[in-house]
Amino acid sequence: MTMEPLWVTNATWAGGHKISLTFSDGIEKTVDLEDYDFTGILQPLQDVENFRNFHLSDWTVEWSDGIDIAPEALYSL
Repeated sequence: MTMEPLWVTNATWAGGHKISLTFSDGIEKTVDLEDYDFTGILQPLQDVENFRNFHLSDWTVEWSDGIDIAPEALYSL
């Protein structure tokens, strides 16, 4: 059985480190990344002002400098 690729089709900031997401399979959920491991390249996202400034790329949410989180990881939260 082949699984269809998963991507984020809509994303809006929901306050703090939360993002309301719609996925390509129609599932909608709000993901709380407050306890996410924002270390290394992700460290700038600890600051809510940086975190809230994401945009929707072709497949997931993306921040400046090309920082992104795979849609599968967001989906599993």
